[in-house]
Amino acid sequence: MDIIFFDGVCNFCNASVNFIIDHDPTRRYRFASLQSKLGQKTLEQNGHSTVELDTVLLLRGGKIYQNSTAVLEIARYLKGWSWLYVFIVIPRFVRDGVYGLIARNRYRIFGKSESCRVPTPEERTLFIV
Repeated sequence: MDIIFFDGVCNFCNASVNFIIDHDPTRRYRFASLQSKLGQKTLEQNGHSTVELDTVLLLRGGKIYQNSTAVLEIARYLKGWSWLYVFIVIPRFVRDGVYGLIARNRYRIFGKSESCRVPTPEERTLFIV
């Protein structure tokens, strides 16, 4: 089981979570917001700001992936989207540059919610609070 840590108030991030759920038929992924206790602890333990939530983290097998590498590692196991993993050959500083551009502008472009995402009853087992 892999855990994806996402910004719970970011509309783009929430849409991404919905996309992942829709394309994860094996239910490989579980989700926790970066604002949750587990998210804050994970950020702190891995040297990230617990205030500026501009990253996505993937915890797989005890290893943390972040930014563009996390996105590509997630896509690697999504039905119909695993082909995106070919972009892993692009140097990380280039991939993370594009990732950072999106991350810095996501609230302005996609908006922000007042509170974290609330899973539907069917999704509840996929979320760690």
